[in-house]
Amino acid sequence: MLGLSLDGISLDAVLKIVVIDLVLSGDNAVVIAMAVKSLPPSIARRAAVIGAAGAVGLRVIFAALAAFLLAVPYLQAIGGLVLFWIAFKLLTEEEEAEERHGEIQSFWEAVRIIILADVVMSLDNILAVGGASHGNITLLLFGLALSIPIVLFGSQILTGMLRRWPLLAYVGAGVLAWTAAEMVVHDKKVGPLLIATGIPYLDYGLAFLATAMVLLGGYWVTRRRPEAVETSQESALEAASSDR
Repeated sequence: MLGLSLDGISLDAVLKIVVIDLVLSGDNAVVIAMAVKSLPPSIARRAAVIGAAGAVGLRVIFAALAAFLLAVPYLQAIGGLVLFWIAFKLLTEEEEAEERHGEIQSFWEAVRIIILADVVMSLDNILAVGGASHGNITLLLFGLALSIPIVLFGSQILTGMLRRWPLLAYVGAGVLAWTAAEMVVHDKKVGPLLIATGIPYLDYGLAFLATAMVLLGGYWVTRRRPEAVETSQESALEAASSDR
């Protein structure tokens, strides 16, 4: 803990908020990057901006409702389950979504996924930042403002990386799935139930298992697509022809 302060604002609280934003806003950036990676660059940029604006707007709303939201039982666990679905959907989406549905439909599909993920993860973020700010409005606004460049610029960097190295989508899905698992096992209602079992590290074990299921399930669904099956059949026919 740092004892320094500036105009009544402790520097240790500022540092906490910076770390929280770097970690939790990074998840928002991962969602945006994975949702727009199949779109043309110009359209992807617009979807990313809308997604970042949605994340910040939702955090402002959740900040005003933080006390009420904390009282809703199993809310964090439900949000985690929704985020599991988002991670799986982003992992199993076709690489050329715009060819299937058209650029406009793909654009709005990406925006829809981004906003839904923002609803889930903005709740987690604002509760963490709200706790670190201890009710200080200046610190809370600082946390909200800091999240804007992290989400926007972070998503642009990650989008370029995902287009260059498609396999990084599994890393991104893993990050989202792990975040979802932590939201579930650390829920104020679910967490005590896990502790009551007396099983050591049960929360981490369940988080690891759930993350592995999302990744393996996504890989299996991707391999079962018609394109993958046709490719496998063609390879088998070519091998048979060469044997003759």
